[in-house]
Amino acid sequence: MAADPRFFPAGSALTLAEAAAAAGGELVGGDPELPITGVGPLQSAGPAEVSFLDNRRYAGQLAITQAAAVVLAPEMLAKLPEGRAAIVTPHPYLGFGRIARALHPAAAPRPGIHPSAVVDASARIGQGVEVGPLAVIEAGAEIGAGCIIGPHAVIGAGVVLGEGCRIGAHTSLSHCIAGRQVVLHPGARVGQEGFGFAVTPEGRFETMPQLGRVLLGDFVELGANACVDRGSQTDTVLGAGTRLDNMVQIGHNVSTGKGCVLVAQVGIAGSTRLGNGVQMGGQSGISGHVEIGDRAQVAAQSGVMSDVAPGEVVGGSPAWPMRETLRAFAALRKLAGTKPPAKPTP
Repeated sequence: MAADPRFFPAGSALTLAEAAAAAGGELVGGDPELPITGVGPLQSAGPAEVSFLDNRRYAGQLAITQAAAVVLAPEMLAKLPEGRAAIVTPHPYLGFGRIARALHPAAAPRPGIHPSAVVDASARIGQGVEVGPLAVIEAGAEIGAGCIIGPHAVIGAGVVLGEGCRIGAHTSLSHCIAGRQVVLHPGARVGQEGFGFAVTPEGRFETMPQLGRVLLGDFVELGANACVDRGSQTDTVLGAGTRLDNMVQIGHNVSTGKGCVLVAQVGIAGSTRLGNGVQMGGQSGISGHVEIGDRAQVAAQSGVMSDVAPGEVVGGSPAWPMRETLRAFAALRKLAGTKPPAKPTP
């Protein structure tokens, strides 16, 4: 199914040769000058569209595809029917994504401030910034050149956004310094008070002042309704290139290295530190004051309660090294007298 032009306006058409160049691949077969107007899945892409294959399970669909060319890995080229064109690259999904982006580029800012927006006189607005309806930019905020501030977004006092940031509808930022090309999807919240309190002798909860900031590195992206609390005494920090999926919760004083990926509904308690390239599956969580080493992986729905070494893969609740967790599951099944579910027939 082609991209709906109401939501994804097409850019300039590419030739097949230009599509291969965008993907960083080699064109094998086909007419290099053939116009390419879109992308689509193998089973429905048309003769002016490019598709891709990145999973052997779908190799059978190569026989029926009508796509102008298929982006695939070198080892899959032999499975392509005769007469079909291929764009060969070691990274088919990445290459396909770059073609799609070239054909459907992100909307450029429409410079200007909507009449219904409220922008404090002391705020500094860079060149080419778009400020949408009913957005609020408070005193002393700095908005870098080429940013897009969506409708109903609130940019708090003193917040700094680097160049090219995209701030979605109904988002809010306070106590935050953000780098270049940071993206907040609709409803994301950054810089709110962290969950910190003391208990009085009378048993009441007394909120502790949260005096830190949130520092977002270049190219950080937050999914819809993700929340990042500001630090209590030190800063909450998301390293450059880190990606948060929808509904991720980051507690106060948490820090991540570069390029971490946190999938939907992950929760990280306060003062936990993640190294570079850490990956966490959906609905997993980490208790407070834990250290996660570089390139460690946490399986979905796991509960991490102690430090994880660099490169280690953990799963379960409490999370153990994955091999130990799988052995424990097997032993539990044996005790219960049950068998693992049969694998589906291909």
